[in-house]
Amino acid sequence: MKENDEDMNNGEEAAGELMELQELPEQEIARLRFELEEKTKEAGENRNRFLRACADLENYRKRSEKEKTDAIGYANESIIEDVLLAVDNFERALAHANGENSVESLKEGVKLTLDRMYATLKKYGLQEIKSVGVKFDPSVHHAISHEDSTEAEPETVVREFQKGYFLKGRLLRAAMVAVAKRPEVH
Repeated sequence: MKENDEDMNNGEEAAGELMELQELPEQEIARLRFELEEKTKEAGENRNRFLRACADLENYRKRSEKEKTDAIGYANESIIEDVLLAVDNFERALAHANGENSVESLKEGVKLTLDRMYATLKKYGLQEIKSVGVKFDPSVHHAISHEDSTEAEPETVVREFQKGYFLKGRLLRAAMVAVAKRPEVH
């Protein structure tokens, strides 16, 4: 009977171990299900944060593009307002040109308007290139002719056909000039 008792004890122990083994996978499955649910929630939250960040980035990009477009579109607003003052002066000069001293009045009005235009352009960074009497510089002068001259040194600008300008230190337009050369001796 001892053998039966031992077999029974071994059977009970085996059944107990089997029960523990059966409970263990169920507990493990429950734990894993819980962890999976937690990770699923976390993944959902991360996805929502990601989507919000993408939407915020897209809104920022659109807002920046609109601001850039507006800045470009209205960048010349102040210079145009200043140029309109010159246009007003031209209109006044033309209105006064119908009087007795129309030529003198017109000349004076045009001169005042031209001075106003230069002041406006200078305000926005325009600088005139000095040409006549200076040594020819191919980086700012465009020679379109040579002139015989005994008064000016060779390679000196003696005449300006069209003024040249810098805009904020950068060449906007080269001056078109005539350059002195020694007269040919025959």
